[in-house]
Amino acid sequence: MRKVAVVTTGFFDGVHLGHRHVLETVVSLARERGEEAVVVTFWPHPRTVLQQDAREFRILTTLEEKKKLLADAGIDRVEVIPFTRSFAAMKAKQYLQLLKDRYAASIVVMGYDNRIGSDMCTASGMCASVAEGDLPIVTVEPCHFERNPNGEAEKSPISSTRIREALTEGDVKAANSMLGYSYGLKGAVVAGNRMGRTIGFPTANMQLYEPLKLVPGNGVYAVEVQVLGGTYKGMCNIGMRPTVGGTARTIETHILDFDEDIYGLPMEIRFSRRIRDEHKFPSMEALRHQLLADKELCR
Repeated sequence: MRKVAVVTTGFFDGVHLGHRHVLETVVSLARERGEEAVVVTFWPHPRTVLQQDAREFRILTTLEEKKKLLADAGIDRVEVIPFTRSFAAMKAKQYLQLLKDRYAASIVVMGYDNRIGSDMCTASGMCASVAEGDLPIVTVEPCHFERNPNGEAEKSPISSTRIREALTEGDVKAANSMLGYSYGLKGAVVAGNRMGRTIGFPTANMQLYEPLKLVPGNGVYAVEVQVLGGTYKGMCNIGMRPTVGGTARTIETHILDFDEDIYGLPMEIRFSRRIRDEHKFPSMEALRHQLLADKELCR
């Protein structure tokens, strides 16, 4: 028999600071009540199943990354429900009953904007309907992020959508501030055209393990690289490589103070800051001079 649990539910893409605000409430209540802290999440993302801009949509965290982040936040158990069209048709009241019957929920914690069921019920909208089922709902207020675009203060709730927008714009600093950690990519090192090596800047080309993972906007970034059990500073170029006539978008990383053959091996990069836009230089020598300056900034 399952242990009684304090449950929260949602996709939790990115497990950002707004999510962490909800998770802290779940863990705190669970410890007070002597119950398990449980997250019931879904896979794949609903937008890919329901085909809402599925071709363009990208995720912030893989399932494995999400599970680790949830565990790091103190969650005792993560339950994953396959997201299908039939599951999407379930009404809120049915879903809450499922949480109670299948996962022994004694109380459900919801974010201020969390919606449940095909009827898209919010915490405030469903309280009356679930009172008879004796399953209390606790609502957590939003966690805000403050930016100063053009010198004007802007404060709004943290959301996965805002983080995706920041990353798409290349604003990894803002994304990291909302996530509470440095955004990263994982993949295998694959062979490139080795043009960088001819000017003293060999690069590791990455092929992502998860094709739907969001890649930040084109540009040059200071990154932290994890490979061969070590951690190194690096600079990463995301883009089309216009100086060498590139025709496909690539993720290329020059690892500082490193000279090992890592083709075919796993590598992870974590973004620190954006250095500059990607440019087309008049010559390889001009590119080399710019890379020297970029390297010092990254160092």
